[in-house]
Amino acid sequence: MQVRVLESLEAVSPEAWNRLAGTTNPFLRHEFLVALERHGCVGANFGWYPRPLLVVDGDEARPVAAAPMYIKTNSYGEFVFDWAWADAYERAGLRYYPKLVAAVPYTPATGPRLLLDPDTPERHDALAEVLLDGADGLARELKVSSTHWLFPTESDTERLRAHDLMIRVGCQFQWFNHGYRDFDDFLASFTAQKRKKVKRERRYVRESGLDIEVVHGSEASAAQIEAAAHFYTVTFDKKWGVATLNLGFFQEVARTMGEQLVLVLARDAERYVAGAICFRGADALYGRHWGCDADYHSLHFELCYYQGIDYAIEHGLARFEPGAQGEHKISRGFVPTATWSAHWVAEPGFRRAIADFLARETDGMDYYMKELEAHSPYKA
Repeated sequence: MQVRVLESLEAVSPEAWNRLAGTTNPFLRHEFLVALERHGCVGANFGWYPRPLLVVDGDEARPVAAAPMYIKTNSYGEFVFDWAWADAYERAGLRYYPKLVAAVPYTPATGPRLLLDPDTPERHDALAEVLLDGADGLARELKVSSTHWLFPTESDTERLRAHDLMIRVGCQFQWFNHGYRDFDDFLASFTAQKRKKVKRERRYVRESGLDIEVVHGSEASAAQIEAAAHFYTVTFDKKWGVATLNLGFFQEVARTMGEQLVLVLARDAERYVAGAICFRGADALYGRHWGCDADYHSLHFELCYYQGIDYAIEHGLARFEPGAQGEHKISRGFVPTATWSAHWVAEPGFRRAIADFLARETDGMDYYMKELEAHSPYKA
């Protein structure tokens, strides 16, 4: 078996990549990752240089393992924050960038990072080791400071731990479907006070006179896709951030990923005033972006949370991941949920210091999540 390091995912056929990645997680699809490349959402402009890894075993056209890998010259768009590590490196006179990152750019959603041949599960351990050894070899060749695997699944995390990477625990707030018949059935699981608050927020939006539209990419009009892209950009403009995605990207994934792109738009007469962008997997809905041109009471909660819960219940999805951070999500039915990342640091002294920090941070994160559970809106 040999490891290939590519400079673009366009060098791999969609069929070969998707055979390994599957289509359960929309962000790992060839269509999603290639659209990022084609429309300049990654590359020199934003410091994400594609270096996907492939493991081939004889047939070059049918790789048996892969990983979505990037050379990074900054830490933007990762959602596992290592700014303090970079600062300490630089203060010590060392170079933190470039580094290697195995992740989906700008997407804090848990998913496989070790993409292993689904037809040979008995080889998964061996394939994972070849892939990880390949990542180690690339890190040495490039002389990077570190390698980071962001938001891997729990099973991938255990393989990364066994490969002697340091594990970092994070927290997101996610909603889980316990067989609810509809939104009212979901709210029935709340205490009376919390249930009243959610109903009040939804009533504010109804009384505003806005029309709410939920459309898939395959059925969205050009105007709806343009509105969604506009609201995405507006949010970054308001927050002094950098909008890395663009209209061309959204137009392409609407065409190539069809029903896996879900747009939730609010319209006031003939004018769209707000929107949320979600992606749908086989068993989960992922909330990704939101923006608005006008302020309406509780509209953010309606478009970003309640419509997503409605959608997940209607389509029988097991969970709804509305994105990173946001303790305010707890009172609306989202529960603290662990996420993981795995890290290798080249410099031995920093590796020991970071390992000590992560051990203490993990204890603190465990305490934090248990404390948050006390604020759950659900009945005991």
